Amino acid sequence: MSETKQLAEFVANLSYDDLPGEVVERIKFLIMDTVGISIRAMHDSESTPSLLAASYAMGYLGGQSRVIGTPNKYTPAGAAMINGTLAHSLDFDDTHAAGSIHASAPIIPAALAAAEMVGADGKKVITAIAAGYEVQIRLSLSLNPSDHYQRGYHPSATCGTFGAAAAAGFIFGLSAKHIASAFGIAECQTSGSMRFLADGAWTKRFQVGYSGHNGLVAATLAKEGFVGPMGSIEGKDGFLQSYAPNPDIARAAADLGRVWETMNIAVKPYPSCRYSHSAMGAIASMRTEHRIAFEEVEKVEVGLPHTGWRIIGEPDESKRRPTGAVDGQFSMPFCGAVVLREGTMGWDDYSKHLNDNETLALAAKFSTVTDAWAESEYPNNMAGIVRIKTSRGTFEDRVTIPKGEPDNFMTDTEARAKFDDLVGPYLSENQRNRLVKELSTIDIAASVGLMLDLTCSDDQAFRMAGED
Repeated sequence: MSETKQLAEFVANLSYDDLPGEVVERIKFLIMDTVGISIRAMHDSESTPSLLAASYAMGYLGGQSRVIGTPNKYTPAGAAMINGTLAHSLDFDDTHAAGSIHASAPIIPAALAAAEMVGADGKKVITAIAAGYEVQIRLSLSLNPSDHYQRGYHPSATCGTFGAAAAAGFIFGLSAKHIASAFGIAECQTSGSMRFLADGAWTKRFQVGYSGHNGLVAATLAKEGFVGPMGSIEGKDGFLQSYAPNPDIARAAADLGRVWETMNIAVKPYPSCRYSHSAMGAIASMRTEHRIAFEEVEKVEVGLPHTGWRIIGEPDESKRRPTGAVDGQFSMPFCGAVVLREGTMGWDDYSKHLNDNETLALAAKFSTVTDAWAESEYPNNMAGIVRIKTSRGTFEDRVTIPKGEPDNFMTDTEARAKFDDLVGPYLSENQRNRLVKELSTIDIAASVGLMLDLTCSDDQAFRMAGED
């Protein structure tokens, strides 16, 4: 049986009762994380006003679907695109280390938009998200993320289109044949470029949101009888053979229903590229243990896996002087300098430190290299090693498993603290508590409407530029 057919049958035949209890709880956790990030991005991301203005210009405003953080409704496709872009705008969203992929940003928005189209309940939404995760992650594993990156592709966006199609297709109740057709329609829309690294452009966040949009479009077309090509995952000119030089095609459908890759999704403690987090954790630990003051730092060397070095370390000179939030998110020197000064890093640190001369002077003392030990841990772990030279001597620490990975997961208390830090400026404590309660019981909700309504500011009068 082809990989396309196996994945399609898995999605079509999946039921809520098939999901282990830990998978259900993890998905609820990931929905809360995604919603918190999206609320802050609706208000504070520099790309949001133009995103909403363009959505208004294209006629997306005025439909049946809710967008996180605003009472205005959009078309389903518009809502999937906007919510997906918001979820990825802070680069604070979840990751899958081996797949080198962001899982929730394309899939949860597509599932929510599809659910509002047909009135699906919480159990169906959770099951759809599980289906989307399992498809998306396995495709990235099959490509070999390093090869895919080397060709200039962004796996969160490319593989996310298939995951979003799976999630929406499940909610629509499509047969395996129609889901396979949706995969074919998704494959012809698959895109996502790493070119944003050259100049800090906003396309990374958009292309992940647009993959949610495209997956929803693919499932809707298939639902209405539009025919996509069969064998789009493994076939000649299909996704895997077109987007990587040596794909492991059999891995695309391996262990379906037995191994839940959903449980290997990690959450982020810092709003930056996941490849930076082990090093940031090591810096925070040494700062506390050895009472390192940033003024005494003479030199910092960070060792990373080669794939991570290419994304957040190369070239050192430009990485030391980021000019905007996107540059900062993909700058090991900048993120490391912030942690050396603050002991941690939150979203507000971008506005605080991007133009801070002391932080930039500290970032100039960083060098980032490919490290043999870190490379040996990759791709199972995004490890990092740090050496800090000070006037008192040199300190070294390494972190194999960064905070938030399944083997070093966030506690409920830590997750709630992240959520409150993100949404606190816009939602009262009472409304935050109501929203968290709704998110934690979404599996028994009749719809997702109340949860989405509770993401709006308390007075329900919030409007962004372009929504008037």
